[in-house]
Amino acid sequence: MIFIQAIASLALRVALALPFYQSGLTKWDGPLQLSSSTIFLFENLYKPTLFGTTYDMPFPVLAAWAASLGEILLPAALVIGFATRLSALGLLVMTGVIFSTYTALGVDPGTWQKETLPWGAMALALVAYGPGWLSFDKLIQSAWRSR
Repeated sequence: MIFIQAIASLALRVALALPFYQSGLTKWDGPLQLSSSTIFLFENLYKPTLFGTTYDMPFPVLAAWAASLGEILLPAALVIGFATRLSALGLLVMTGVIFSTYTALGVDPGTWQKETLPWGAMALALVAYGPGWLSFDKLIQSAWRSR
């Protein structure tokens, strides 16, 4: 049973990481060179809606950098199982921000059921249950206990 749980946890980590990593790859023109279209999106189109009020993205250039780096680093950490709960929490927050921009972007209301709901559920499960046995977190934990 532990083997099946380890495989399931690994599959969950990979399934959550893939859409974010693929999105992150589209935001760069080169190493540490954010594309101008990414900055444009954060400055002009990504506008969170909270409690019926739409706001401009606070600090859009900083938000673009943070989101773009997060979409590369957090999924990579998640796949190898390093800082899994923290990485999943970061992706859960990003999922919430993505969901809050749907109204301003004019996204079909049913889209959240196909995108943000599964992402949020996967991230929440990883925050709650951890990385499983096939992870760097478990290796670090084992090494720490054997000291």
